[in-house]
Amino acid sequence: MNWSSKLTQGRLAPAASAFILGGLAALAFAPVGWFLLIFLSLAGLLHLVDRASPRRAFLLGWLFGLGLFGVGVSWIYISLHVYGGMPAWLAGFAVFLFCGIFALFPALASWATARYSVPGRLRLLLVFPLMWTGVEWVRGWLFTGFPWLAAGYAQVPEGPLAGFAPIVGVYGVSWLSAFCAGALVWLLRSMWQPGRWLVPFAALLAVLGAGEGLKPVEWTTPVGKPVSVALVQGNVPQEMKWRPERVAQTLADYAAHVRAAQAELIVLPETAFPVFYQALPPAYLAELRALAAERGADILAGVPTGDLAGDYYNSVVSIGQGPPQFYHKHHLVAFGEFVPPGFGWIVRVLHIPLSDFARGGKDQPPIEVAGQKVALNICYEDVFGEEIVRALPEATLLVNVTNDAWFGKSFAGWQHAQMAQMRALEAGRYMLRSTNTGVTAIIDHKGRVLSSLPEFTTATLTGEAQGYEGMTPYARWGNAPVVLLLLGLLGVVALRVKP
Repeated sequence: MNWSSKLTQGRLAPAASAFILGGLAALAFAPVGWFLLIFLSLAGLLHLVDRASPRRAFLLGWLFGLGLFGVGVSWIYISLHVYGGMPAWLAGFAVFLFCGIFALFPALASWATARYSVPGRLRLLLVFPLMWTGVEWVRGWLFTGFPWLAAGYAQVPEGPLAGFAPIVGVYGVSWLSAFCAGALVWLLRSMWQPGRWLVPFAALLAVLGAGEGLKPVEWTTPVGKPVSVALVQGNVPQEMKWRPERVAQTLADYAAHVRAAQAELIVLPETAFPVFYQALPPAYLAELRALAAERGADILAGVPTGDLAGDYYNSVVSIGQGPPQFYHKHHLVAFGEFVPPGFGWIVRVLHIPLSDFARGGKDQPPIEVAGQKVALNICYEDVFGEEIVRALPEATLLVNVTNDAWFGKSFAGWQHAQMAQMRALEAGRYMLRSTNTGVTAIIDHKGRVLSSLPEFTTATLTGEAQGYEGMTPYARWGNAPVVLLLLGLLGVVALRVKP
C-alpha cells in the first residue's frame, strides 16, 4: 500500500494533524504568545483522541507531545552542541530522545482519555482535563521535574484565565485550559443541533468570564514605599564566562555597573562573579561595600561559594551596609548542576564547569536588604511555584538571578520570563529578574512586565519595585487543592467508567 492510499484512508492524516497541533501549541507560549492556540490545539488533540482506540490515542498524544517539545524546547540543542561541546549528531539525537521521552506524558493523558467508555460528555469535560493536568503535575516533580510548557503558562499575563492563577496556580489554570478545550469540542460538534450548543457555550462563557472578572482582584497589599532598583545585564558570552583570563575584566565590568547605578537595590545576575566568593580579592569586596555605603544601597550578586575540595554552592550574596547574607540554590538542574548516579559519562562529553553543586537548605529565610525581605531564587528555581511560596508571607519581594546564555538566541529566555510572571501572579509579589543575557525585567504583582531590556545587550534596567504583604490563596495552600481535586475527579471517573 503506497503513502497516498494510506493518507486517503485516514491513517496518516490524524497523525500528521496531531504533530502539527503540538507544534502550534508551542506558539501559545512566549515569545509568540498566541494564548488562544492552547485552547484550539488541545481541542484538536481531544477531537482526534476521543474517537480513537486507546493504542491509537497513545500514538496521537505522543506525536502531539513531539511537536510541542520539538518546537518549544529545541533550544536544548544550543546548550548541548554550541556551549556543551557535544557533537552535532549526538546533540540532535539527544534532543530528539529528550522530546520523545517527555512526549510520553501527553501520550499517557491521551491513552487514559480513550481507555474507557464514559457516559455523556464526561470524557470531554472531566476525563481529558483530569488526565492532562495530572500528567503535567507529575512531569513537574518526577526526576526533579521539568514543568516547561505546562498549558497554564500560556495564559500569563494577557490570557482570560490568568485571573485564576493566584487561587489555583499554574496547574489549576492548566485544568481550566483543558476544560475549555473540551467545551470547545462539544460546542463545535453541536453547532448544527438546535439548542444543544447552549450548554457548552455557557460553560465556556462562565469560565472565561470568571477568569477576566478575577483579574482586578487584589489578593495582597502594598507595604512601605517603593524601592529604587537597578538590575544589571552583564551580557558576558557563555564561551568566555569561565575563562581565567576573562575574570579580571568581568569583575571590573560589574564594578563599573555598580558604580554607575543610583538605586537602593542593585542586583547582579547568576554567577556574575565567576570565581568562588572566598577567592574574590578583598580590595574588590571593600570597593563594592564602599560604593553601597556611599549610596545607602545594597547589592545582591550571584557567586559560587565553598571550594572544589569540599561542597560548593550556586549562591547569591548581599553586599552592603550589614554583614553578608547568603542564599544557596536548593533545586538544582540535573546534568547542569549535579550529576545523577551512573551518568558521570555525560559530564565527560559536555564541557560544563562547576557541574556538581551541593544543594542548599530547603527553607532559607528571606534576605533583608533595602528595607525589603527578599526571597531569592536562582535560574531554574522560579519554574516551581510551590517552592517559591515557601518564603511567604515573610518575603515582600521576589528576586531571580539567571544565566540563560546557555540557550543562545531562542525561545528559552522569554519562556523562562513567562514562568517568572506566573510566579509573581501566584505569590502576589513583584519579581525582579537580573540575567546575564536576558530577559532582565521588572514584573509586577499581576505578572505584567513593566519594563525589560533587549536580550544580548549590556545594560542596566532601572525602575521601582513595590513590596507587598499578605497571602494569595495559592500562596497559602500551594498545589494541594488542585491535587485533591484531581484525586476526587479520578474517583468519580473510576465509578462512572465502563472498562
